[in-house]
Amino acid sequence: MTDSQAGTQRPGKVQLDEADLRNRLTPEEFQVTREHGTEQPWTGPLLENKESGTYTCTCCGAELFDSSTKFDSGTGWPSFYDVLKDKDAADLAAIETKPDTSRGKIRTEVLCGKCDAHLGHVFTDGPQPTGLRYCINSVCLKFQPN
Repeated sequence: MTDSQAGTQRPGKVQLDEADLRNRLTPEEFQVTREHGTEQPWTGPLLENKESGTYTCTCCGAELFDSSTKFDSGTGWPSFYDVLKDKDAADLAAIETKPDTSRGKIRTEVLCGKCDAHLGHVFTDGPQPTGLRYCINSVCLKFQPN
């Protein structure tokens, strides 16, 4: 259940200005993060990144994934088996999820917990210890090296 479904306001939630985002983001970043698009597989700038650090939201800068949880899923998108905790609400993950029935499929959409940017989807075919695969569009992420 997402926080919005529970009727509570998530701590630290931000409302971003659409005009500012259109000016600040590339057309592809805007289309994927704000219009729930998907980048072409094997094209993302962070797909092959093997540096140690933190992956943050392109739109708001929230810390989402640690490089230690990144793995090669063979899908063409950066994949992670776990998410970071929200810095403003330690009992919550840095992401939110919601059902996605678009394109004739039943999937679970992954959104930034701070600004609701569309990030990708999560699947239950990932490695241990979680068994999850967060399949994330590279253009939704920025990388901060350690």
